[in-house]
Amino acid sequence: MKKRIGSYPRIRIEGGGRAVVSQAGSVLLVETVRKAGLDTAISAALAPWRKVRAVHDPGKALLDVALAVASGGDCLADVGLLRAEPAVFGPVASDPTVSRLVDTLAASGEKALAAIRAARAEARARVWKLAGAGAPDAGGTVTVDLDGVLVLAHSDKEDAAPTWKRTYGHHPLMGFVDHGPGGTGEPVAALLRPGNAGSNTAADHITAARLALAQLPKSYRRGRRTLIRTDSAGGTHTFVAWLAKPGRWLSYSVGMTVTEQIHSNVLKVPASAWTPAVETGGQVRDGAWVAELAGDVLHGWPKGMRLLVRKERPHPGAQLRITDADGMRLTCFATNTAGLPISELELRHRLRARAEDRIRAARATGLRNLPLHTTAQNRIWLEIVQTALDLLAWMPMLALTGQARLWEPRRLRRRLFTTAGQLVTTSRRRILRLARHWPWTGVITDALERLALLPNPG
Repeated sequence: MKKRIGSYPRIRIEGGGRAVVSQAGSVLLVETVRKAGLDTAISAALAPWRKVRAVHDPGKALLDVALAVASGGDCLADVGLLRAEPAVFGPVASDPTVSRLVDTLAASGEKALAAIRAARAEARARVWKLAGAGAPDAGGTVTVDLDGVLVLAHSDKEDAAPTWKRTYGHHPLMGFVDHGPGGTGEPVAALLRPGNAGSNTAADHITAARLALAQLPKSYRRGRRTLIRTDSAGGTHTFVAWLAKPGRWLSYSVGMTVTEQIHSNVLKVPASAWTPAVETGGQVRDGAWVAELAGDVLHGWPKGMRLLVRKERPHPGAQLRITDADGMRLTCFATNTAGLPISELELRHRLRARAEDRIRAARATGLRNLPLHTTAQNRIWLEIVQTALDLLAWMPMLALTGQARLWEPRRLRRRLFTTAGQLVTTSRRRILRLARHWPWTGVITDALERLALLPNPG
């Protein structure tokens, strides 16, 4: 009797397997593209860039790269992952063809970017309508978070520069629609900037906000139903005035730097004016209080702005700042929302931290680095990354339920997209059979059934 040595079974490997499809679970993304109408929208948008007698459609070529990035790719050459499975993804352009397309679009500048963004906005409006109660605007409001992202560069690239964290790379400003506690989020803006771009540059925040609003359905591009949230980088006179401009009337919740004037006003707030902060479940947040400031501290700011400050006992070991008071950590933000308790307004602003989750997902989906050399090329890459993130947000919104609705890109890839299958042709139909023993096969098949029930575009 021989004893088996080692912890894993020994398997003999042979090539030549037939009708086996790797990345079979990625058919979820393909069906999402079809139901959203993104393939037809982006093909129509990029039709002016299709050359005479061209074999590959520019829209599909760009969308193929986005699908590859959504599946875990981080460069143009990773489109080969799709090219290896023509039964699932159809004909895929070669690497040189994809590279030439990106160069052509980059040379067109804003015209090509506007075409891609218009196609994404068209598909987004349809997806939100299909999602119904699961859409981010189901409650009648939309929340957009603006935040900067540091993207490191490990080689000499155009506009790469030292960053405020003493690293080297780029500093894009991004916007994400918050799906709330029952979902994730989707990108609506990406403004590529040099690494030494300022964090609180008002002009950049206005540009990013314009890009984000253009991605929303028309009814949310102005008015109080759209909330713009930022950290203290957005707390500038110019940006707040732009948000509150008559005719635009956007709601806002922007962080503010605790200045000496604010600090002196906080010291004058009586103990009776402090309200306990709350958590998402409604329970009191231990060791945290909120108060509203008034008087001369609001001079020079738009009419209707409210200034709220929170004081909280710092975590053990945390160092206090010179602007903190009485051993309490002070944070401040401004809003123009009326009619809500200040504790709810503070909680709403604190939930802006969900943007950090969206940034982490973006880094795992093509934003770990910018793979191309010129700024114009990398602006196209950012649109590809956003399209990939759109699909990773739309698919769960339309097809997944329960805890799976909250899965981030890495978990979606490992549990769903990397599932292998067997392609069987019978009665002129192609059937993709997934492994019965795979724990998440049921999640995939249920999701595909939900997508199948949605109406086709057009």
